[in-house]
Amino acid sequence: MSWKDNLLKIEPYVAGEQPNKTDFIKLNANENPYPPSPKVFEAIKNFDAGTLKKYPSANAVGLVKAIAKREGVGAENVFAGNGTDDVLSLAFRAFFNSGKPILFPDITYSFNTVWCDILKIPYKTLPVDGDFNINPADYARENGGVVIANPNAPTSVGRGLDFIREILEENQNSVVIVDEAYVDFGGTTAVPLLSEYDNLAITRTFSKSRSMAGMRLGFAMASAELISALYAAKDSMNSYPVDSIAQAAGIASIEDEEYFQSTIKKVMATRGRLAAELRKMGFSLPDSQTNFLFAEHEKYSAKDIFEYLKSRDIYVRWFNKPRISNRLRITVGTDSETDALIGALKEYIK
Repeated sequence: MSWKDNLLKIEPYVAGEQPNKTDFIKLNANENPYPPSPKVFEAIKNFDAGTLKKYPSANAVGLVKAIAKREGVGAENVFAGNGTDDVLSLAFRAFFNSGKPILFPDITYSFNTVWCDILKIPYKTLPVDGDFNINPADYARENGGVVIANPNAPTSVGRGLDFIREILEENQNSVVIVDEAYVDFGGTTAVPLLSEYDNLAITRTFSKSRSMAGMRLGFAMASAELISALYAAKDSMNSYPVDSIAQAAGIASIEDEEYFQSTIKKVMATRGRLAAELRKMGFSLPDSQTNFLFAEHEKYSAKDIFEYLKSRDIYVRWFNKPRISNRLRITVGTDSETDALIGALKEYIK
């Protein structure tokens, strides 16, 4: 036996292509095209670098309190981590230990399977329907947990509060995670259900609606018992808290509600315009509640369109996966980026 036989063998998560250049339009990672709040710039500029000699607040107390205040929950109901992926990976470890398979859709955030494989968590994927809707009745079966992204990625489809409530009602003996990475772009949050269901955990990110993908901030909201389990997992597996600069920047972002809302409105307005233009060109796409569109052309191959746009230095996301291999996930950019995309697509279709 070789030492190579002992190496980790797993299919890793693959992110959108990150070109090693600057002169291109990047619409493949669902980043926000606008900068963070000016208050974030100010918080970083005025940060006392001398304090970096000390460890940051272990539980990001100031950031947690700011999030709790905005969301109308207690500080004991909030956990802050180094991006939502950090929070979700800890949640999988903390919540899914029954030995029973956890359930999530067949078309959703592909990191779910990676965490299950590396943590040896059994899982079963359940198919979304032809319109990419999740059927709550499919989740009315014995399981070790449920993970639902709402709105879902990469489909862009969001569902209402009754949808989440139905899943919770059928799964009162397992933890239900609702990933709300894109909820700020017109989705429906499950926060009102936190007071009713102590097995509900909601995750959010600063990477999308708050324009802070480079800062790596995410958080969870749940009952105090679930939050305690997250802290136990973090302190056992990953002792690194959110760094001091990120905590200061996160608080500044949370406290600038006016800028936050104005940015969201701009993205949603451009999304509507882009969706209308795509449909005129023969694309079909669900109504999006995210900062991206999930489009399929009636005549042209998604892979061919993807390659053409790439040749024009416009990067969108193409998934070589069953059921979605003829669709493109297109992040909503600025108006000028959107105009360039529309122009390139019209040229290709001509």
